[in-house]
Amino acid sequence: MAVIDSQFQLVTFQLGEELYGVDIMDVKEIVKTQGVRPIPNAPYYVEGIFNLRSEIIPVISLHKRFRIEKMKYDEDEDEESQGGFIILNLDGVKIGIIIDRIARVVQVKSDEVKPPPQMLSGIGTEYIHGVIRQESGGYLIVLDIRRLFNAKEMQTILGTNR
Repeated sequence: MAVIDSQFQLVTFQLGEELYGVDIMDVKEIVKTQGVRPIPNAPYYVEGIFNLRSEIIPVISLHKRFRIEKMKYDEDEDEESQGGFIILNLDGVKIGIIIDRIARVVQVKSDEVKPPPQMLSGIGTEYIHGVIRQESGGYLIVLDIRRLFNAKEMQTILGTNR
């Protein structure tokens, strides 16, 4: 149910000060932050791997990939609202991305998505599907997760580079 009547749903989350969204059809699940084991010689943005119900999931830091500062939490915030991983399903391959805070699932219309400005918070526009203006005056940045990692990077991340 990704696109019906030119509407689709986004899972939104915060990285640093910005709000991002990914198509709900690409999200397998959202899990609490867990221990991540580093991988030697991995690309700089790969935090490592973790075990999710006997499945090994590589974990990517979009903070490092996009050069974004991590969000500063208020002292009185409970740990429930802090961080976690979104497990993406990229054509049968599961990858975890670290988030600062999960926001919510939103319904958007295709015509609300506008082309991204040339540079947005240091993220290359090649990773962005578009932006949606928020009522609060900010923007929701819609990521194109299939452009985040090219085929060669996916091989490196998954350790299938032969």
